Amino acid sequence: MSDLESSVPPPDTHNRPATLRSIDKTSRHALGASWLGWTFDGFETYALVLAGSAAVASVGTSDQIERLPAYVGALVAATLLGWALGGILAGFAADYLGRRRTLMISILWYAVFTGLTAFAPDYWWLLALRFITGMGLGAEWGSATALIGELWPDRSRGRAAAVLQSGFGVGAVLAALTWFLLQPVGTEAWRYLFLVGALPALIVLYVRRAVHDPEMWTEIRDRRRKAKATAAGGGQVSPADRELLRSTFTSVFSQPHLRQRALRLLLITVVSVVGLYSVSAWIPQYTGQLAKSMGLPAGTWAANAGLVFNAASVPGYLLLGYLADKWGRKPTMLVYYAGSALILPILFFAVSTPGAALVAAGVAGFFILGQFAWMPIYMPELFPTAGRATAISTVFNSARIAGAIFTLATGLLISVLGSISTAATTVGVASYVIALGLVWFVGPETKGQPLPR
Repeated sequence: MSDLESSVPPPDTHNRPATLRSIDKTSRHALGASWLGWTFDGFETYALVLAGSAAVASVGTSDQIERLPAYVGALVAATLLGWALGGILAGFAADYLGRRRTLMISILWYAVFTGLTAFAPDYWWLLALRFITGMGLGAEWGSATALIGELWPDRSRGRAAAVLQSGFGVGAVLAALTWFLLQPVGTEAWRYLFLVGALPALIVLYVRRAVHDPEMWTEIRDRRRKAKATAAGGGQVSPADRELLRSTFTSVFSQPHLRQRALRLLLITVVSVVGLYSVSAWIPQYTGQLAKSMGLPAGTWAANAGLVFNAASVPGYLLLGYLADKWGRKPTMLVYYAGSALILPILFFAVSTPGAALVAAGVAGFFILGQFAWMPIYMPELFPTAGRATAISTVFNSARIAGAIFTLATGLLISVLGSISTAATTVGVASYVIALGLVWFVGPETKGQPLPR
């Protein structure tokens, strides 16, 4: 049986829960660097949500400004499509070039192009730069997730991956605070916001000095090199090592049990992405409508709702990691999908004041955004080392294509269903009910088990 055919090994009963002090320095540095990189991913992503309208108003033509929502939506869609492409390509890179090197390239890539976005002279330059920036944003997740999964102990891997994922929520909050401070600058404030996004380039220096590739991956790299040399010299290569000479994509997806696992993971990830995009853009707008009906400033309340929604994701991510290590991956996923389904009717139909909407937005952020922490925890545990980054990056980032399409379709959906409340609740609840059924079939429970080699 080859490395890529091996299933998840049996639990390591001798592995005890690790304290932070007992974790080696390399693992701590890897988590710290990956968290910083993912934090700025969150910053760049939410910066576009905050400043997209101001950017189009600043560089767009009169026709583009007249149709502002459509052009801003295209910027978001372009970023997500770039994210998907960059993420998939980076999965291959992380398996061949290494987790550390790919992490460095991805952070430097999105930092440079985010900074260049600040100098966009017109809308089409802005659109192109957002697509290229998105490629770097998508590239960071797979390498960082594989790196943390392969370095941290089995019994605390879930908590470490959840800490990694929490950086995205922290980055969104930092973007909101930065935007608040920069807005007094005037109509060009959006340019300064994107200039701040160039700061992650400094993280690369830290990664280069303090982070090392996991031994689990370097063993595969050395075996692949040796197998190539043997094959080139006409020597006999073992069946297991011959598998390493194939492309990682072919090796993973040509095997029925891994292909089925990946397709099921893709389906449930798409459902999560569709559920998120069906509600995240509308929670602030709905809260603003409630505020306006009571004579309160709609813009302020809408902005507060967006901030609360994103800020609440941080404890949501962290608790999911704790529960995943305590209860198991699949029971925790069920709790989060059920919470996501239950909060939406309450938020959009039972709430009648903007204050109550803020509370409900926080609960929604906790579950709807928090559920994404299972992905960096569970996905790496279902694929072997030689193709791990390729598999998880393909699954995670392909789902962004669905997000891009859904972003462009949300306006039409509201027109068909009649209101924000009806559209968001219908699509969101349907998504999470489907996810509840899919959890049972995505793969085996992997709590406390070693990663498959």
